[in-house]
Amino acid sequence: MAVAVSLAKVIEALEFATHENSSYVNTATGEVRMVTHEELHLAEEGDDDDLPTWQREAIVQAREVLGSEDWTELPSKVDIHEWSIMDRFASDTEGEIRAELRDSLRGSGAFRCFKDAVFRLKMEDAWFEYRARALEDIARGWLADHDLDARA
Repeated sequence: MAVAVSLAKVIEALEFATHENSSYVNTATGEVRMVTHEELHLAEEGDDDDLPTWQREAIVQAREVLGSEDWTELPSKVDIHEWSIMDRFASDTEGEIRAELRDSLRGSGAFRCFKDAVFRLKMEDAWFEYRARALEDIARGWLADHDLDARA
């Protein structure tokens, strides 16, 4: 029987993905854990005597992730490819809105320009719903690919 993993926690981990952290799922227990890259680095170094208590506890968790094959990394910020999600959203709109959103994705500062256009066009609710569905699809696909059951 496949291990059950909280779909909501996986989606949350994907939402909070940055270039400074990674999230993992324990394929034996279903636990989802976010660890900063600094904590992973410190865990590998092994010298945490001079660190505050809260950070030493985080390093212990990072060592657990590094030391067990049960922990599997969730898609990273790069794997999620938010630009593609924005492009699909723009393509799914119509007329002048489509043109403006697609244009906002071209060139330097595309992320900021897109988000500015979404707010200017009063499309923020539609965008956030679309993005949430896209992250849920990524989460469900990842769980299925790793033979894990999504639970509510």
